[in-house]
Amino acid sequence: MAKGIEIREAHFPGRPPIDAYGAGGFRFADMSHRGSILCLPSGVHGWDATDADDITAETLARVFVEADGIEVLLVGMGDEFRRVPPDLQAALREQGIVTDAMSTGSAVRTYNVLLAEDRAVAAALIAVDEP
Repeated sequence: MAKGIEIREAHFPGRPPIDAYGAGGFRFADMSHRGSILCLPSGVHGWDATDADDITAETLARVFVEADGIEVLLVGMGDEFRRVPPDLQAALREQGIVTDAMSTGSAVRTYNVLLAEDRAVAAALIAVDEP
């Protein structure tokens, strides 16, 4: 019996720096991903968030699962600056995670620096069209 196309969840099992962002996606590890991403200790995962309103405890469930390996969560809010909702920030703080919200470009640059310093950093990055 023939099988149809199998759609798999986007996941790269490593902690690469982000080489580029823009055009609705990201480049890392000689690969590209269209859409938003979560950079976690378990790797880079595709993320359905398209704007700051999509950032909730539910959409960040993987962050809570991997909280033991994360001290800082950088949140790339896209093109505009918005704060992480206070209740979500408090829930992450209860897990020992400090959040820092900024534009996606700033979050990518900060993530790469902290990753190079071997810090326990994670990032939730909303894709943007222009770098």
